[in-house]
Amino acid sequence: MRILPALLLLAAAQTAVAGVHIEQWTTQSGARAYFVETHALPIVDVSVEFTAGSAYDPSERAGLGQLTLSLLKGGSARFSEADVDRRLADAGAQLRDNFDLDRAGFALRTLSSGAERAAAADTLADMLQAPRFANDVFEREKARAVANAAEAETQPDKIAEKRLYALMYPGHPYGWTATPASLGAITREDVERHYRARYVAAGAAVTIVGDLSVDAAKALAEQLTSRLARGAETVLPPPGPPGQGEVVRVAHPSAQSHVLLGEAVLSRDDPDYFPLLVGNYILGGGGFASRLMTEVRSKRGLAYSVYSYFYPFARRGPFEVGLQTRRDQADEALKRVQGVIAEFVARGPTGAELKAAKQSLVGGFPLRIDTNRKLLEQLAVIAFYRLPLDWLDIYPKRVEAVTLEQIRDAFARRVPPEKLATVIVGAAD
Repeated sequence: MRILPALLLLAAAQTAVAGVHIEQWTTQSGARAYFVETHALPIVDVSVEFTAGSAYDPSERAGLGQLTLSLLKGGSARFSEADVDRRLADAGAQLRDNFDLDRAGFALRTLSSGAERAAAADTLADMLQAPRFANDVFEREKARAVANAAEAETQPDKIAEKRLYALMYPGHPYGWTATPASLGAITREDVERHYRARYVAAGAAVTIVGDLSVDAAKALAEQLTSRLARGAETVLPPPGPPGQGEVVRVAHPSAQSHVLLGEAVLSRDDPDYFPLLVGNYILGGGGFASRLMTEVRSKRGLAYSVYSYFYPFARRGPFEVGLQTRRDQADEALKRVQGVIAEFVARGPTGAELKAAKQSLVGGFPLRIDTNRKLLEQLAVIAFYRLPLDWLDIYPKRVEAVTLEQIRDAFARRVPPEKLATVIVGAAD
């Protein structure tokens, strides 16, 4: 999905014929830019993301990507760390980090009025394109990251997640997790090298939503990317084949057992995306309406909450099932969860369940794009993963088109229950 034909012309706009009107073009530096114009509020929301998530960390320097992102806020060639904070505050702007396995970047919210927008955009542009990486800020943020990683090694939910990802992605970057040791090995020079390699226009996606004209949005995208090196994109290797249903039990003094099951399944461009999405709503994504919640909580009281979800990434992202339960009933709860999954994979949902799932997913979809910020989040996914410009329109239609047979077939092929890795942290003695 990352290797696509060359875009036709630099700065040539493409328009999606869609309910949400998306303009798309390429900046002079080679970054992809997407824009939705709306004048409902005097606000502009901007996201700039790079192929610089945790999967691009060297294994022995796991945590480098997130540390680099945090240091971008620590001052630039023109502005000190205090200047950055002051300028954003004076403009009434808000800045949020975005970081996951694939992506790293920032989301900026600013007033659309000229002076405030100019100050906020100028500050973000300098942060992204001319970071200072001051040594005192580096040492402080590195120490904070090491302390956070050490604390995570005591928390049962973080322990469970770390062990599960290692099982789902053996030897793959998606399975690497920052530790005090890997963070402690990072030098300021490592950060600078990571920045030069990953914060480049070829891997950048700029998304803008709000009270701007198209011409103003193009100027803003140029401002945010014109000084970036062009660079080149990096394609992650595919994860290996599914495991053999490994079960790991980790001793922990927590009052409850944390139980996770998972498998690497779903990428953003997967042809089974919609059957798996709709099927999972029925299995464990639909709250109290889901089978897992009905069978594990409502009927047997084995957990307060139990869930399942697919998290699609550039490569196969996880299918994960999770719950917390009393230590003495962890095995019973796990057995019940495994039974529900096996039954669902073998037989699929009922017609009534499918109808209800479609009604909920389609009916609730407008709430996912009913604010500028929510729309920006959706647009950022479209931009980063190069989804079709009419994605927001085809989404409800593709959900409606899912059939019972498609769900049964997709789950049978993609989620074999015997392949699910299992981690139990805080199991009974």
